[in-house]
Amino acid sequence: MQLLCILCIWTRPGLSSPLRPICDLRVLNHFIKEAWDAEAAMRACQDACNIATNFTAPLTRVDFDDWEAMNIEEQAQEVQSGLHVLNEAISSLQASNQTDVLQSHIDASISNIASIRQVLRSLSIPEYVPPTSGGEDKEMQKVSSISELFQVHINFLRGKVHLLLANAPVCHQGVS
Repeated sequence: MQLLCILCIWTRPGLSSPLRPICDLRVLNHFIKEAWDAEAAMRACQDACNIATNFTAPLTRVDFDDWEAMNIEEQAQEVQSGLHVLNEAISSLQASNQTDVLQSHIDASISNIASIRQVLRSLSIPEYVPPTSGGEDKEMQKVSSISELFQVHINFLRGKVHLLLANAPVCHQGVS
């Protein structure tokens, strides 16, 4: 729903121009702010929000030399894979008996990840294709709290997702 509103604002329905891809990073900044809000809510609830489990989450550190050496498809695969893992981890929280406020942050985070995936599709960035082998992915880490999971979510959006969107080829077409 949020993505639809954002699209309507930027595309100005009724004009004869075709739908343009979203290249404005303010959209991503909106999702980052919501992730900050979720992380703060999880941190504030402390003991009431603890779940005795570890979550698999993507690594958020970026080695810029390695990142720049990757082609756009490799970067996209890393981002899409990370979004998939974040979505799986955050979705696992839906079954926990959280307060309504925390549940709304969890639901919003899942919705925001879906919206980010839609933004990536609109930019012609390839979708995530799960690996056929069941091997351990070196780009993953374990986190032990919900607050830590949402901190990873924030850092992943601020890091790898931001880099991918900022350098999306479709956003630089016609720019000299």
